[in-house]
Parts: sequence; C-alpha cells; structure tokens
Amino acid sequence: MDCTSSTCASFGTPVELPISESHPQSPVSPYGRTKLAFEGALRDYEMAYPIRHINLRYFNAAGAHESGELGEDHRPEAHIIPLTIDAALGRGPGLKIYGNDYDTPDGTCIRDYVHVSDLASVHLSALERLRQGSASESFNLGTGEGHSVLEVIASVERVGGRKVPYEIVARRAGDPARLVASSAKARRELGYQPRFVTLDRIVETAWRFKERFPDGFPD
Repeated sequence: MDCTSSTCASFGTPVELPISESHPQSPVSPYGRTKLAFEGALRDYEMAYPIRHINLRYFNAAGAHESGELGEDHRPEAHIIPLTIDAALGRGPGLKIYGNDYDTPDGTCIRDYVHVSDLASVHLSALERLRQGSASESFNLGTGEGHSVLEVIASVERVGGRKVPYEIVARRAGDPARLVASSAKARRELGYQPRFVTLDRIVETAWRFKERFPDGFPD
C-alpha cells in the first residue's frame, strides 16, 4: 500500500469552487501534469500488482512545526509565505506579486493554505485506512478558505510587526485566479479536522521557524 502526495495543480483552472475530488483534472502547469501522470501510473501499477494507494491532493502546504525546530528550507525558496517573511525581515529583494488584475476582490491570486502538521496527521489516517483494506482513492486537503497574496502580506505584517516591501510584476503563465478545496470527503472518511484553520496561525509557525533558522538548517 502507498500514500502519495499529489496536488491541487492537477485540476488546472477550476470550473467550479470549492474543488471536489470529482472536478475535472486538466493541469495547466508542468508540475500539475507530472503529478497527474503519477496518479495515472499508480492506477496502472495496481492493475498489474496488488498494491493499493491513496492520493492526497494538497492545496497550498504551508507553515512549520509549532516548536520552530522543523520547517521549510528550500534553496532557492519558491513558496509565498517564507518569501514574504524573508521580505519583511529584509533578506534579499522585496516580494514580487505576479499580477494584480485577476478576477478576485483585490486582484491578486487566492489560494487555500493548509498547515503541514495537519497534512502529516491525515497521512497517518490514510495509511490506517489502507491497512484496514480500503480501495484506492483520492482526497483533497485544504481548509476550505481562500486567501489572496495581499492577505498573506497583511498576515505576515500582523504576526511579525514589520512591513513587507513588494512590487507588482507581470502575471506568470499557469496561475489560476482561485484554488480553494472542498475537503468534505476527507473530513467524512478520514476524520480530517485541521487544527490550523486561520492564516495567522499558519504564518506564526512559519515565522517562528525563520527566527530560529534564519539561513535554513546548518549545512
């Protein structure tokens, strides 16, 4: 049995919100296409071998362990919350906002941010479900609440007490305006109950990790 990390990017530009597991999968980015290809490979593999699997489709994974001991250490960093915190702390250039003319209330992209600890917990529930004999299936994982890029900036400023320098630049290809999850199936069948349900709580944990490891983990 296998529990895999898939992605909301496999859905592409949504035709309805929130996005449920039955939403068409039409990815618009290489990342989404490769994740969808792997979902297909798992289905094909199961036809040849008796190995069941669960695809957990993360929306925007974010945050860090509450202790500040574990967190994101990407080099280079590409995720918006740590990039926004770095900008607030004066590390590197200001934050770039890729487009402010989307069909959203403030013109910037909206995403559903889900805490890494909640994802870890639901992985254990999914593995237990497989252990008990469940068929292969997929689950969407988010909070059901979307936050714009400007709302992320405002959250970091509240949590850290510092202004975030930023600039508006051109849109990137393959960025849908809104991605928000329906996690009703995961709540019903996996007992999924996120503990980190506000953006500020998620940002607080990420800020704590950045304070403890400003340059990432020691080499």
